[in-house]
Amino acid sequence: MGFKCGIIGLPNVGKSTLFNALTKSHIPAKNFMFCTIKPNIGLAPVYDYRIKTLEKIISPDRTVNTFIEFVDVAGLVQGASKGAGLGNQFLYDIKQTDAILHVVRCFMDDNIVHINNKINPIGDIEIINIELILSDFESCNKILSNIRNKKGKKSINYNKKISVLEKCLNCLKNTKLLTTLHLDDKDLELIHDINFITLKPIMYIANVSEDKNQNVHLKKILQFALKENIPIVPICILNKNNESQLNLIIEIGYRLLKLKTFFTVGKQEVRAWTIKENTTSLEASKKIHTDFQKGFIRAQIISYEDFIKYKKESKVREVGKMRFEGKKYIIKDGDIIHFLFNV
Repeated sequence: MGFKCGIIGLPNVGKSTLFNALTKSHIPAKNFMFCTIKPNIGLAPVYDYRIKTLEKIISPDRTVNTFIEFVDVAGLVQGASKGAGLGNQFLYDIKQTDAILHVVRCFMDDNIVHINNKINPIGDIEIINIELILSDFESCNKILSNIRNKKGKKSINYNKKISVLEKCLNCLKNTKLLTTLHLDDKDLELIHDINFITLKPIMYIANVSEDKNQNVHLKKILQFALKENIPIVPICILNKNNESQLNLIIEIGYRLLKLKTFFTVGKQEVRAWTIKENTTSLEASKKIHTDFQKGFIRAQIISYEDFIKYKKESKVREVGKMRFEGKKYIIKDGDIIHFLFNV
């Protein structure tokens, strides 16, 4: 799979309950600190109206959705970057993810313990952000020192990497997330191997109450997220009737990861496949089977819109809407593909 959204937050804010709702799992989610110690991993199907439409046209033997992987990470506390609580493990687990869902408590309930004994969503966000920044600062400073101390011939990329890391270090010194730097693709490629946490795309999950009178802090976090240009989904995680909000979280997670979907269709199966942006037809063919990539000849492409308009492959071909593309073709979201290969 390889596309992971990490669910983070302070202890006891609803991370495991959200994980269970998204992945239809049954891991423990109890009212005490550090209920989760080791990360839990599960898959959530991505709702896509297009696959339902294709299913109606084709009437296949089976339909297979695409999925996103979610990781329920242990709760973080102040001082985690120095090893407090489960800090070291938490930070390691977050580094293994591609995007972050930050769950923040916005409701009042004396029966559910808050680690700081007060409801303050902005303060909670700041506690976690500081720990992530401190972790990245330590990594950046260490790597920058190692690179500067290396002997031998210095390449152009070497000097560019130092320059980018110096920008990062300065940003982190000012207690800002690295996403605020707006680095270009070339800069990001130079430091891709470092896997900075605060460069990962993020979404806030505002855990609210069904009783609107208890959500006195919701407005503050909505304003904060808008100012920071970070997507936010308010949801009562304990509510069993929140399917639309859960689907919205999955959909935004899909976008945060910069993922696209292509389809394969036939009487035996209609299936959605997940790929990253700018994936070539050759790379996409490997998703189905390595033999497809080894013996790749070309890809037969029909756009989703053309397929649902004409209903049949023969009709699409007849009106000239089917085309053949080579190895370097960049797959578009919604492409319906048949790979031609010879092994």
